Amino acid sequence: MLLKSAHQLRHALKMRLMSSPGVRRILSNTGWLFIDRIVRMGLGLLVGLWVARYLGPEQFGIFNYATAFITIFSVIASMGLETSVVRDLVRNPENAPEILGTTFVLRLLGAVTAYGAACATIWIMHPQDPVTVWAVAILGAGMIFQATDTIDLWFQAKVRAKFTVIAKSAAFFALSLAKVALILNGAPLLAFVWAGLTELALGMAALCLSYHIAGGEFRAWRFSTAQAIAQLKDGWPLVLSAFSVIIYMKIDQVMLGGMRGNAEVGIYSAAVRLSEVWYFIPTAIATSVYPTIVASKEVDEGLYLNRIQMLYDYTVWIFLIIAAPISLLSGPLVTLLFGPDYREAGIILAIHIWSSIFVSLGVARGKWLVTEGLMRFAMLTQMMGCISNILLNLLLIPKMGGTGAAIATLISYAIASYLSCFFHPKTWHAGRMLTLALVAPVRVLSTVTSRKKGGHGLGQ
Repeated sequence: MLLKSAHQLRHALKMRLMSSPGVRRILSNTGWLFIDRIVRMGLGLLVGLWVARYLGPEQFGIFNYATAFITIFSVIASMGLETSVVRDLVRNPENAPEILGTTFVLRLLGAVTAYGAACATIWIMHPQDPVTVWAVAILGAGMIFQATDTIDLWFQAKVRAKFTVIAKSAAFFALSLAKVALILNGAPLLAFVWAGLTELALGMAALCLSYHIAGGEFRAWRFSTAQAIAQLKDGWPLVLSAFSVIIYMKIDQVMLGGMRGNAEVGIYSAAVRLSEVWYFIPTAIATSVYPTIVASKEVDEGLYLNRIQMLYDYTVWIFLIIAAPISLLSGPLVTLLFGPDYREAGIILAIHIWSSIFVSLGVARGKWLVTEGLMRFAMLTQMMGCISNILLNLLLIPKMGGTGAAIATLISYAIASYLSCFFHPKTWHAGRMLTLALVAPVRVLSTVTSRKKGGHGLGQ
């Protein structure tokens, strides 16, 4: 009788997970995230292209060098808490005030530390380049504002992305108009840097207002030493992992600037901008489905693994559809959008765009690793990608410039997101699932091709 009741309860929970309201909530949340990124992709790309043309490869290279430099240090500010905090909020919603308050304090302390480290490092590296030093100092202050992104984690756990989207999109839209005004008035480079910082400040204010409107109470937040220790224990492998990710995503631009100059960074950044603009897709999908993936593991292992495999499959197909045409049309596309000064970015884009498949799989696999408690493995795999990227850049950039950096990026992404699964027994199954996702398009294409050949032979 007890077994029957337990089975009925399990079945009821499973049906609840698959119920239409839950599906509608995920689709709605994903829709809001897609709207946000599509707006940013469209308007941001349009304004970004205009800014790139206006500044030229040299100054555009300085801006992107500073951005890449700050991005590396921003990992310290985030404290690697994003996924684990969302997980805890889903599992223990009644403890949200303590989780949020502790997360905010940790991220604020991390941001102040990261900002000081970034300013000191850039001054030591470029004491005779005040423009680059000021660009890093101004952009770096935005890390302090981003401590309020703790609110976004609460919205993620509740699958209510629209509040974050509305808040940050409003700030983004306002500053996009400001950048257009700066171009029309012939503003200098640092004016665009200040605009970037202002966008983060407005986004922070709008996010706080959205949290209040959604019923959140800042006064309820409280710091807990025990909670902080638990978060840091979960987070430190993710900090190292995220640091490794950022290193092998941004170190190419930093190394390229050191070895080949700012103009080369500007050309490379043009290609990377067209390639990375699509990275919101796996993040949006994984962010929306993650709460249900965590919940399904508690109910049915088969359902849980099936949802993980579907996530892998969808991301591969989506990026195959995106990467193929962009790779084929990369040359004309770059010249059309950025102008003839950036034409060398065509071959870079043709190579770099294929790394998006492994980036998307890495995002999806990352959710599985956190759910399985394999954060240390995530750290090790990203470190593998980081080390391989640095070594490949050292080997290829002096000989091939931006093209070599693109090749290094593609190989290192494949190592970190896919090949690393076969280096540990606990992740072999994940490697098998990723392989199924990667070979599925090949199997479909081969089937279609064989059918066409067979049809042609019968026709004869």
